[in-house]
Amino acid sequence: AKLGRQVRVSGTVSRVTSEESDAYFRNRPLESRLSAAASAQSAVIPSRDVLEAQLEQLRRQYDGDVPRPAFWGGYRVAPESIEFWLHRENRLHDRLRYTRQPGGTWRLERLAP
Repeated sequence: AKLGRQVRVSGTVSRVTSEESDAYFRNRPLESRLSAAASAQSAVIPSRDVLEAQLEQLRRQYDGDVPRPAFWGGYRVAPESIEFWLHRENRLHDRLRYTRQPGGTWRLERLAP
């Protein structure tokens, strides 16, 4: 299905702390924790069978208490601007940009497509 929508967020990015990553990881469902531990995202793997074997090995090894992998963590974005784009059939698409102002308020601007 065609959505015809985009969102672009611009701002300062920082890595979250190990403590925040640990807390979030512990709150994820068991299958999500196992999958994260079994898969270093975007690493090349020889086959799906290898990935599934790694998942089963971790399932037996940790019995529900899966530690957060060192490569797993998160980032925080402090947005300075957020732009929304919405497809229109006539190609006069809608673009709206919110820009953070001093004091924390937001300015809304309509942009030409």
